[in-house]
Amino acid sequence: MFIFDISNWITLLLMLAITVLLIFLSQEVKKSYIAAIPLFVYLILVVIHIVQLLSLAQEFTDIRGILVRCIGIDFVFIAITFFAYLWVDDVEVKVKGKNSIDNSLEWMWKKV
Repeated sequence: MFIFDISNWITLLLMLAITVLLIFLSQEVKKSYIAAIPLFVYLILVVIHIVQLLSLAQEFTDIRGILVRCIGIDFVFIAITFFAYLWVDDVEVKVKGKNSIDNSLEWMWKKV
């Protein structure tokens, strides 16, 4: 069974670097959809890891710990990219002078 092991340190650092670069690019270009790309990738990864964990055969029980770690890391990256997407979306709205559909996180951006 192939597992995309993101708990490996090299893979983790590469994914973190790519995520930070995409967030920085989206902030510079003022396009929030660029920050949404890693968010969708991590959502797909968490679904893949959960399906792999649920369909794990008995002979692969040693992989269960790796999959649980990967799911935890996926959720951390989802949280990071979600808040980065909201931040870049707020920057894009302010630059373009548009009204946001839902301005419920304005209290948080004032404190940042």
